Amino acid sequence: MSADLSPIDKAKYVAAKRAVDYVHPGMKVGLGTGSTAAWMVRCLGERVREEGLRITGVPTSTRTAELARSVGIQVVSLDEAKWLDVTIDGADEFDRQLALIKGGGAALLQEKIVATASDQMIVIADAAKEVATLGAFPLPVEVVPFGWQTTKALIEETLEALDVLNRDVTLRMNGGRPLVTDESNYILDLHLRRIGNPRQLALVLNQIPGVVENGLFIDICDIVVIGHPDGRVTVRDINEGTERDDRINIEPNDNIFRDFSD
Repeated sequence: MSADLSPIDKAKYVAAKRAVDYVHPGMKVGLGTGSTAAWMVRCLGERVREEGLRITGVPTSTRTAELARSVGIQVVSLDEAKWLDVTIDGADEFDRQLALIKGGGAALLQEKIVATASDQMIVIADAAKEVATLGAFPLPVEVVPFGWQTTKALIEETLEALDVLNRDVTLRMNGGRPLVTDESNYILDLHLRRIGNPRQLALVLNQIPGVVENGLFIDICDIVVIGHPDGRVTVRDINEGTERDDRINIEPNDNIFRDFSD
């Protein structure tokens, strides 16, 4: 089965496989959204089935909730869980300080709430997601639909005074209509190409009326697990200041592909 995986899927799989080692019986676990996080949910489901692992999952989107239930993970809301032991999620970009851009899957609001309600956030990613400077990936900003064009204009005006390379802002579409998030909001994608001061940008964006949240995750991620197509994983811990390499056998069980759609 592993021969059928693309190099990028192999990298995502080994990162996910290594990250679920941080999950122990009885934990309350935040479950991220996106293609890499989907591997993680399936790896957790494999442990639930084969090891009898008992955990409680708090999903960051409706599609993650559906996937988690389908692989046997007990799912509750964040209000029911109240506080989490760990959140495992993907990222669209990350830098050496473990600052992130997230929201490519349009779940950034729930992802940020869940991550900040956790003792620890672990990010899983393939090596291509690491960048020297954030900004090549468009920065998602979730906005309320009312007056979204005014909010867009205010963002564009604000960007004039900030250290970014480009200032194009587009409304994310789903077919011929605006994409609508789980919280019934819109997403504006900021095509900045380079973000000179992510912390400043995150703070300024959230002061603009109409902005609900932005996709910059600053001082939230504790550990990043970086996967490689050959089975190597690099684990970088920002708090301990450590970096170590492991290796994962790339032989995903057939059950991990059951009803796979992502």
